[in-house]
Amino acid sequence: MRPSAGKAFKSASKSHVGMVRQVNEDACLDLPENGLWVVADGMGGHAAGDYVSSLIVDSLRSIAVGRSLDEYVAALQSDLLRVNAAVREETANRGVTMMGSTVVVLATRDLRGMCLWAGDSRLYRLRDGVLEGVSRDHSYVQDLQDSGLLSEAEARVHPRANIVTRAIGVEAQLNLAMAELLLVPGDSYLLCSDGLTKTVEDDEIREVLSHDEPGEIASSLVSLGLMRGAPDNITVVVVKVPS
Repeated sequence: MRPSAGKAFKSASKSHVGMVRQVNEDACLDLPENGLWVVADGMGGHAAGDYVSSLIVDSLRSIAVGRSLDEYVAALQSDLLRVNAAVREETANRGVTMMGSTVVVLATRDLRGMCLWAGDSRLYRLRDGVLEGVSRDHSYVQDLQDSGLLSEAEARVHPRANIVTRAIGVEAQLNLAMAELLLVPGDSYLLCSDGLTKTVEDDEIREVLSHDEPGEIASSLVSLGLMRGAPDNITVVVVKVPS
């Protein structure tokens, strides 16, 4: 369960309501002992979005650590499908239009990793000074970018930039994306909600993520977002693979 030479992953998380919202609808999980990190960004307003994001992280926290990464990830997937059905049922029971949440998950065993996601919460990897996006947004503006109809700069300020095309609780059938990772000693990983990526540029993320201490990195990234006005909740989880 541990990376090279028995050294543990170092990680830290931080979540902030931001400068405009009244409620923090984000939730996160920082469980290095399980090799599990999660960010969920709830949608649907107070008592809806925060309910779903909290349900996701509380449920994933309780999953028994499997004997292999494949078994563990299968259990995480199954649980997210169950949560999706439970949220759909609760939405109907409450008589509300929509309750949902994005989710991005990083699960690891030794130097293997797996990313699962739905929506526009992201996983980034910093390796040898190069920042890469592991996940790809399930969003209206990402679809426009993929079609060549919108630049990244235009996507940031597009009036429909907040519309996601996949999320927990939105469709009867949850379609999770997945990416397998080979972890390298010295890698840094960042899971974050879109409250960060809509206020902080990738080159700034790269610079901050190159520092050593996960807790300081998490605080610095959130502070950057707050300095820009933080119109949304901001949540970050930083994971360092030991050298």
